Parts: sequence; C-alpha cells; structure tokens
Amino acid sequence: MGSCVSKGKDDDDSVHNVDFSGGNVHLITTKESWDEKLAEAGRDGKIVIANFSATWCGPCKVVAPFYIELSEKHPSIMFLLVDVDELSDFSSSWDIKATPTFFFLKNGQQIGKLVGANKPELQKKVTSILDSVPESPQRP
Repeated sequence: MGSCVSKGKDDDDSVHNVDFSGGNVHLITTKESWDEKLAEAGRDGKIVIANFSATWCGPCKVVAPFYIELSEKHPSIMFLLVDVDELSDFSSSWDIKATPTFFFLKNGQQIGKLVGANKPELQKKVTSILDSVPESPQRP
C-alpha cells in the first residue's frame, strides 16, 4: 500500500506511542463510518480533511500532533484519519501512493490534495480553505 515518504517499515526507531487521533480528529475504521462522517459534514456544510496515514510511518508520526492541533483550532472543518493498513481496499480506491496523504473534500468531492508531512503546506491549505468558505456564525 504505497510507501512512507521518508522512512521504511523496518526503520522504526521513532517514538512508538504516538496518538494519531485525538482532539477533533475522527478515526475511520470502516467504509460505513466514512460514509456517515461525509454525510454529517454535508449536512453541516463542513469541509473534510482526510489524513490517509500508517502507524509505522515516521513522517505520519511527526505530523499527527500537528493534525490534532489543527482539528482543535478549526472546529468548522471535519478532520478524519484513515489507517491505510486497516482499510487497505478503501485506501486503494483513493489511489494512495505514499503516506501521509491528505485529501480536502467539499460535499464529498475532492477540492485539494497534499502528499507528505509538510506542516507549513498543510497549514497553508487549511488557511486557504477557510478563506474560501463563508464564515458561519459562532455560538458562545
């Protein structure tokens, strides 16, 4: 299932217990949960960012805390996490060549994509998406 952008499966000298989901990141474990979250995002008018990741991937481990941080800062966006090994057939249908790969979706349609654990570029894409979506009134 694709390759990790800079580390191989056997090169696992990094921290073992990295939380990949937390904050407002929703872990997707089935195709049904994916469909449910996309339907929920559609109803709520939310943009979805889907992180296709792998637990053994070094760069995935590095970007995971930043992804969680983004999810906490931007509740108007739905953040999803898909483990490419857990949902390999589903991930293959998205043509994942390397991990992490981030897809940006609106109404279930891809509006952007980022391959690699590039924090500044991920932040830039999130900012750009937020700038393109009209603000919804925040409740206290």
